[in-house]
Amino acid sequence: MAEQVMLPDPELPSFDGWTCPLPLRDHRTVVMGHGGGGQLSAELIEHLFVPAFANPLLEGMADSAVVTLGGARLAFSTDSFVVQPLFFPGGSIGDLAVNGTVNDLAMSGAQAAYLSCGFILEEGVELSVVGRIAADLGAAARRAGVTVATGDTKVVDSGHGDGVYVNTAGIGLVPDGVDIRPQRAVPGDVVIVSGMIGVHGIAIMSVREGISFGTEVVSDCAPLNGLVAAMLDVTLDLHVLRDPTRGGVATSLNEIAKAAGVGIELTESVLPIPETVANACSFLGLDPLYVANEGKLLAVVAPEDAEAVLAALQAHPLGVDAAVIGECVPDHPGMVVTRTTFGATRVVDTPIGEQLPRIC
Repeated sequence: MAEQVMLPDPELPSFDGWTCPLPLRDHRTVVMGHGGGGQLSAELIEHLFVPAFANPLLEGMADSAVVTLGGARLAFSTDSFVVQPLFFPGGSIGDLAVNGTVNDLAMSGAQAAYLSCGFILEEGVELSVVGRIAADLGAAARRAGVTVATGDTKVVDSGHGDGVYVNTAGIGLVPDGVDIRPQRAVPGDVVIVSGMIGVHGIAIMSVREGISFGTEVVSDCAPLNGLVAAMLDVTLDLHVLRDPTRGGVATSLNEIAKAAGVGIELTESVLPIPETVANACSFLGLDPLYVANEGKLLAVVAPEDAEAVLAALQAHPLGVDAAVIGECVPDHPGMVVTRTTFGATRVVDTPIGEQLPRIC
């Protein structure tokens, strides 16, 4: 009897033309790593979503798209939040839903003006929980100076959700003369971080796993639009801004290095890592460079602007601990390395998945 040959379904995407690196090809189903912000996430976007949606606006691969509408330049972004637990030291999924989208818009230089908000509720979740999240979301919007202008609510069967998921989308105006995107990093540029790193991820882990690190670690969840406005008051010529959320500082810098075709060199001894985060990471076997943040930004600026931008950051309540942590170099384009305290150099690569899943 002749062997049957199964023909591919023309309605489904073909995996046969996909190229290395291989991790995504090894998975015929979605795994948690695809949502972790690392290499698996990047491959999923690059090989599946970008070809499906192909258009010039997606090519920038920034935190928000900058579009022109009626003569105005608008930043437009959307984000979904599935964090567990729903409440944590320093915030909740409601705070994250506002600050995450406000910050994505701010990374294009825009002041968020309006948000949409979609709630996906699991049957059986207590209304008091939903009410508390909604109250947190509303309060966070007022603090950020943004209006929740429209929304939607859906309910899924018990066991088919995880209590509450939230999606927010936002728009904001981009000031004239501002051109912030990862492709603008050039050799000689200075890399600045706005404060202590790794705090949010450790705060989530401490509550989720019931681990005490000797003191309570509080999330840095905060809106960064005011901080960005202070930087733009110094210079409109900010080259790159990124908020290092999933995948942490390491992943964001790798994305910038690859987009701009530059190398990035960090100095380990000046990285602002709080002692609680360093101790927790040592205990858990994590690297703080890969731990998520929700209230910090990375800025890549021209060397002649670095001192003034750093001073503007340090003068703002959310940037008191800002520091210069490295520079862009012509060597090893597309790679990030760090100079260790022992004088050696190590490669800071993009992780395959995520050290701490479900942190936003």
